[in-house]
Amino acid sequence: MVRRYACMLAVAAGLLLGLATVSRSKGLRGKKPQGVSRIPSLFREEERIAMKEALKGAIQIPTVSFSDEESNTTALAEFGEYMQKVFPTLFNTSFIQHEVVGEYSHLFTVQGSDPTLQPYMLMAHFDVVPAPGEGWDVPPFSGLERDGFIHGRGTLDNKNSVMAILQALKLLLIRNYIPQRSFFIALGHDEEVSGKNGAQKISTLLQARGVQLAFIVDEGSFILDGFVPNLKKPFAQIAVSEKGAVNLMLEVNMTPGHSSAPPKETSIGILAAAVSRLEQTPMPNMFGEGPLKIALEQLGNEFSFPINIILCNLWLFQPLVSRLMERNYITNAMIRTTTALTMFNAGVKVNVIPPKAQATINFRIHPAQTVQEVHTICSDNWFNIREVLELVKDIVADDRVQYHVLSAFDPLPVSPSDDQAFGYQLLSQTIRSVFPEINIVVPGTCIGNTDSRHYTNLSTSIYRFNPLYLQPQDFSSIHGINEKISVQAYETQVKFIFELIQNADIFQAQAPHWHEL
Repeated sequence: MVRRYACMLAVAAGLLLGLATVSRSKGLRGKKPQGVSRIPSLFREEERIAMKEALKGAIQIPTVSFSDEESNTTALAEFGEYMQKVFPTLFNTSFIQHEVVGEYSHLFTVQGSDPTLQPYMLMAHFDVVPAPGEGWDVPPFSGLERDGFIHGRGTLDNKNSVMAILQALKLLLIRNYIPQRSFFIALGHDEEVSGKNGAQKISTLLQARGVQLAFIVDEGSFILDGFVPNLKKPFAQIAVSEKGAVNLMLEVNMTPGHSSAPPKETSIGILAAAVSRLEQTPMPNMFGEGPLKIALEQLGNEFSFPINIILCNLWLFQPLVSRLMERNYITNAMIRTTTALTMFNAGVKVNVIPPKAQATINFRIHPAQTVQEVHTICSDNWFNIREVLELVKDIVADDRVQYHVLSAFDPLPVSPSDDQAFGYQLLSQTIRSVFPEINIVVPGTCIGNTDSRHYTNLSTSIYRFNPLYLQPQDFSSIHGINEKISVQAYETQVKFIFELIQNADIFQAQAPHWHEL
């Protein structure tokens, strides 16, 4: 019994970040080229210098999104001018159409030579979250190169992708490459605050034109290195879905009064108790309700005994594994809807009992939770939001608390990742080509939110992957401090897009024929 218990404990560390399923399919490897000459992804020294300098310049433009109502519009406009300065080839090529959408976002339509091939889309965003200078080793908008790294806000999220996509296309164009398959490049300017004026308007525009896409590639996952103890090899994760979100404001209204004669309960006290109950009562553990259970079973084959036995026999060890995954904040986010208290507002003066207290909570909704129509206490409107609201009310259990839904959207549908999934297999093949040391490619769930949620009407195959190695310390720099990317990693990212565009032409899926754009 002691030995069995020890074996169970041994798996704990290995399970903390078991993220997704292992893809062993041969996918597109057996496909034959369609007569297109490949251009090797070999860049001259002057090209490599130019690409890193271009990224540095992009980082120096403070395209900050502060809120839905406030952003640095001067910087957003400047970034559009900067793209034209750095990539004139893209703006002067006859088969590339450029459009500004929603004032600051950019849409490129690259017309391929074969209009019967269904187009695809590459996505990224160039707005960034605020970056207070405190704690940074270098100023966050300096774009400084130091010790082989380019430092600054946006080097990982997500100007690196914006510049890599444009850079790769530029390098292909100057080598006289003409794509066979048409594709779009959608660059959003407000992803960090909703994407409603950027990605959503681009999506609406393309829907009006009758566009349907074979697949979409956006940010949202990486090559994960060092995230899983006892798994020595890094693995690539392609996110095939992402969580939904609800921003919910809780409000308590009470009679104001003088602090010298306080009532038994105040608006602040009532609300503080309510949010405390929410923080102390996690949403249900959804492990086993979604694809993660099967994912771990397949990932288990990569571990040695006894971890492989436990992961491959979740019918027996599911309760243990489920509890272990709760112990780490990242894997906990993968198995349940998360609750994050992000704003608390109350009080007008030190000697006044406040009449109103408000708290805003951000819920990231697990894909296994369902959507219900729930009537909010504060309004005569009906909101098509999640069952999480009923759970919130049950936990708070106080009729004095009112609920205001500020915004809400569903988790995204799970995109296919089987042998016939063209976009997924194309990414997998390109990963293995550019990163030959990677032999594990897994589908997973993006625990954040991306602009790709605005494009679900354009494609059922949406994938989130950033071709960079990510270590645990790198993860904390995204939206944190000391965000940086190595020069070598950025060059490899450009190489990846360079290869991906060509692979989309060489490997043709059984996609429907398509009309000319």
